[in-house]
This record gives sequence, structure tokens and C-alpha cells, in this order.
Amino acid sequence: MIGDTEPMRHVYRMVRLVAHRNTTVLITGPTGSGKELVARAIHQLSGRAGNSFSVLNCAAIAEGLIESELFGYVRGAFTGEAQTYAGRILAAQSGTLFLDEIGELPLNAQSKLLRFLEQKEVQRLGSAETTRVDVRVVAATNLDLAAAVERGSFRADLFFRLCAFPIGA
Repeated sequence: MIGDTEPMRHVYRMVRLVAHRNTTVLITGPTGSGKELVARAIHQLSGRAGNSFSVLNCAAIAEGLIESELFGYVRGAFTGEAQTYAGRILAAQSGTLFLDEIGELPLNAQSKLLRFLEQKEVQRLGSAETTRVDVRVVAATNLDLAAAVERGSFRADLFFRLCAFPIGA
């Protein structure tokens, strides 16, 4: 990240302040403002820096695939599925999961993401087993999530869980 304006110095301070905590972070700002750079800086300055930084763009995955992409699935979970897939959450074990464009996450997936954030457990599609995980979540959006909560297109409880530490990029 570069820049020496007061808003950028504020972002740098916030990144340094939250990096060493395991707090969930919500980064907001317009498209192209560097939200992913902020997320990567948080990860690189954290104790998780030696572990994976897994990225999922919630707007780029079809609604029917978002849950399997996040939580994974076991062999046979879908017709003809011959492999097991860990999912992005398990891929980020001991590291950071960056959920870009979180405001585009479908409502049904929002409730499952909330459960993961609360329980720190993942249940792959097609499996009865749950797996305990240690993953830090950093989310980003260019949408006004508070307004989305008012409209009913984003869960209030998930918004408050994600917004434990907000940073405006």
C-alpha cells in the first residue's frame, strides 16, 4: 500500500492495530480502493503470516456453488462426484480467509457462514462430521451493508459478527 494522506495513515494505523488480534475484520470502500491489499497487509502483519491466505470472491461464484466452495464436500455428495474437496475455509486452516464482495453472499449461505463464525466448525456437504478450524476471517465489500440489513438482503447478526473491527479503505 502506498500513500501519505491522512485517510491512508488512518488505514495503516487500523491495520497495525488489528493485525495481531484474531478479530474478524470488515473492510469497506469503493471498487478499486485496495480492500484486498488491506486484507493482505493484515494477514502479513499477523501471527498467521506463515500460513495460507485463501481468497473467495463471493460475487464470482454461482449461488448454487458458494456453499461447496466455502465448506467443501465429500465424495458422493453430488451425483457423479468422485472426489472430496476441502473447501476454502479448511484450506485457510491456521491462516486467513478473505471473503471479497461479502455483500453478494446469498442469504442461505449467510446463515451457514454465521454458524461457522460462531462455532469455528465446518461441516462438509454430504458429511455428518464437523471439523474444528482455526481461521481468521477478513471480509470486504463496496456495498453499504447497514442499508442491506435494513432492506433485508443481508443478515443483521452476520453483519455485526463481521463488523467486529471495521476499516474504511
